[in-house]
Amino acid sequence: MLELIDLAKRYGPVVALDGATFTAAPGRILGFLGPNGAGKTTAMRCIFGLARPDRGEVRWDGRPVDRDTRLRFGYMPEQRGLYPRMRVGEQVSYFAQQHGLTRRDADAAATRWLERLGLADRSRAKLEELSHGNQQRVQLAVALVHEPELLVLDEPFSGLDPIGTATMSEVIRERTAAGVGVVFSSHQLDLVEDLCEDVVIIARGRIVAEDTIDALRIGSGRRHLEVEVVGSGASWLDGYTSVTVLARDGDRVKLLVDASVDLDGLLVRARAAGEVIRFAYQPPRLSELFMEAVTTTTTDTPGAAA
Repeated sequence: MLELIDLAKRYGPVVALDGATFTAAPGRILGFLGPNGAGKTTAMRCIFGLARPDRGEVRWDGRPVDRDTRLRFGYMPEQRGLYPRMRVGEQVSYFAQQHGLTRRDADAAATRWLERLGLADRSRAKLEELSHGNQQRVQLAVALVHEPELLVLDEPFSGLDPIGTATMSEVIRERTAAGVGVVFSSHQLDLVEDLCEDVVIIARGRIVAEDTIDALRIGSGRRHLEVEVVGSGASWLDGYTSVTVLARDGDRVKLLVDASVDLDGLLVRARAAGEVIRFAYQPPRLSELFMEAVTTTTTDTPGAAA
């Protein structure tokens, strides 16, 4: 298990991390979310010793993370850390050797992962000759080539087309099924919602939400309500101020309601206007949970960045 414990980091006057604490379990996918400048990348860099926290520590299986431990991790930074003029296959093999594989094993592993990621025919190409999406795949191959126990991926889906996104999603699921822990950041919250079991939301250097997606939904005081009344044009809601109208589409209306709303009374009102053919009460989507957590925090805490 990966543990980040009370991490604090400043860059001059800028607070990058402010007591950030969370855990990531083996065999599970954790979405690490936050607005730009929230502290995600700084936290990831602390895992790999690329940034040294002013306070706190990073632990793996209960012990402080050292150099030998980091060699068992895989990291895909948002800013690509590869050599543009080096051939793809040689590059992936080189990084495998840095993690302790022999040249022979590294070459075999590089070939295997490039095949898995659909890049076998580009093995002898220079990185700079590849498209942005294929460069992303090479970066993932580098993170995976030594069969790490933990994968930390910073915006891995950035710039990928739907085929590339599907391939990367499949590989991430395969790794977690094999017991690997995965932590990845992304601004594509619909993708996070599909892939992840666990979510950590950071804002201004502080962890503002941490749980499974299902638990966060259940714990939210907000719900969606979709109602469709035949022939009403949604006019039955006129003058009703206890709900927030998110969208209207003919006779169908999408509402945002809190836990105190009188659903029975609302249904009676809808039935009085005509035939109710839809009355669906649903938990919020991850994007709404994210906005709720981040918006509340930004009004209560001082600034942070990185």
